[in-house]
Amino acid sequence: MFVTPEGKEIFVLDGHTHFWDGSPENHRNVHGKQFIDCFYGYHMALSPASEQWDKARFEKMTADAYYRDMFADGMVDMAIVQSTALRDFYHKGFNPIERNWELKARHGDRLIINGSFDPREGEKAYEAIHQQIEDYGVKGFKLYTAEWNGDSRGYKVSDEASHRCFELCEKLGVKNFHLHKGPTIIPLSLDAFDVRDVDVAATDFPNLNFVVEHCGLPRLDEFCWIAVQEANVYGGIAVALPFIHSRPRYFGEVMAELLFWLGPDRIFFGSDYAIWTPKWLIEKFMAYEIPEDIAAERGVQLTMEIKEKILGRNAAALYGVDIEAMKARLANDPVAVAVAAE
Repeated sequence: MFVTPEGKEIFVLDGHTHFWDGSPENHRNVHGKQFIDCFYGYHMALSPASEQWDKARFEKMTADAYYRDMFADGMVDMAIVQSTALRDFYHKGFNPIERNWELKARHGDRLIINGSFDPREGEKAYEAIHQQIEDYGVKGFKLYTAEWNGDSRGYKVSDEASHRCFELCEKLGVKNFHLHKGPTIIPLSLDAFDVRDVDVAATDFPNLNFVVEHCGLPRLDEFCWIAVQEANVYGGIAVALPFIHSRPRYFGEVMAELLFWLGPDRIFFGSDYAIWTPKWLIEKFMAYEIPEDIAAERGVQLTMEIKEKILGRNAAALYGVDIEAMKARLANDPVAVAVAAE
């Protein structure tokens, strides 16, 4: 966890992490290479020079590296690992739940593993939902609306097929859905990540929670106008957060908009690991102040209390995490934090 200079302990729950295999051996076609190369481009463009990795390390995560980067060095107490199949691009899938579960076996209660499904697959999607809830006990799903599936290059969460899946999930007691609604990744379509379909889903399913990852960027305005009306819509700041280094004023604009429209209780921290690592993001976030003119115009402040909510308390509330109990458990964690360098 992060400890302030005054000694205050800040519980950190990283709401958006991955454990992918984007290595050349896993590429099904040129699109697999394009996808991981695009991720690497974001990594190199927005990371401080000291945090930039070589391509081979970036392409395929290892369990030891994940533990070191997140928990040993990264000041993260718990993390949500999001599943993304992309089986049209990768032989074994890019970041499927089966691979993510390897981490759960290693790191137990520190991790929440979310599943995935594709509403376009009908009965197969229903079977996947049942199987992941029964076998893995998932409490949430990650939906990648621009994912390719045969001749289809995307879908909407407002589609009838999506609604049938939401109905099933609600019946089975799963309420949390993380939607990639942010920048495009080659070769996916920018339009397929449009945020406006969230409005329909949130209205039709008021008992479900929709975490819009990347807060809709580059469609922040549209996202905020939707989220202010829909109390079950949340904003994840993965992808927005790295701008704290390269374009700090722009980051201040994004945070001020989110605080003005959503308030401090519906914003989630996410490192988007392994595009970026949490340590430098957390340190810069805790030291950051929104520029005075931006804060004054919106009438908002990024106080220590709000930072604490964003870094962990908001996501913990959504997932039913008892923070004090987890702190006590981690204080007696027998797992060694030293991990051999790769």
